[in-house]
Amino acid sequence: MQIIQHGGTAEQIINKSKFLAWAAYCQSEQEVGAFLRAITSQHQNASHLAYAFRIKTPDGVVPRFSDAGEPSGTAGMPIMQRIEGLSLINVCVGVIRYYGGVNLGKGGLARAYGGTAKLALDASTIAEYIEMQQLALTIEYNRLDALTKALSQINGEVLDKQFDEKVHVVVNFPLAEEQAFIKRFKSEYAD
Repeated sequence: MQIIQHGGTAEQIINKSKFLAWAAYCQSEQEVGAFLRAITSQHQNASHLAYAFRIKTPDGVVPRFSDAGEPSGTAGMPIMQRIEGLSLINVCVGVIRYYGGVNLGKGGLARAYGGTAKLALDASTIAEYIEMQQLALTIEYNRLDALTKALSQINGEVLDKQFDEKVHVVVNFPLAEEQAFIKRFKSEYAD
């Protein structure tokens, strides 16, 4: 699986219709909604805003798409096919169309929406998805720097620190490192 690190945009004109696309990293359906509202607010005169997204949840990947009034299967599905072709998750691609007066037909629409989505994805920076794990830990003050260094060596980080008699931290690190990290924590950092 992959994610978008930096979203891309694209624009093309096909038979007098103007197609614009945006690809963005979104972690929830709420973020997708905000992303699509931002596009709509900037392009209120667009004829259509078709989109597709795939969001990873604890229950699996949630895929959704919309043809936005275009004939069924001609807009949202071609966008989704581009997303799935790259094995992307936590992504939304929106494509707007300004109708140019020439009907493109079902095949033409599918190629236009899918092609514009592909251009936006090609313009995006894509990275491998790494599933992360969060843990709440309690350590002695003198172990905080060592813990921070150990986390950085496995692409982890301290998300939150609370200072009391001891330091209460919330850490985030790759799930693949969980067993090794817990073993190391118990032997080196715990009381």
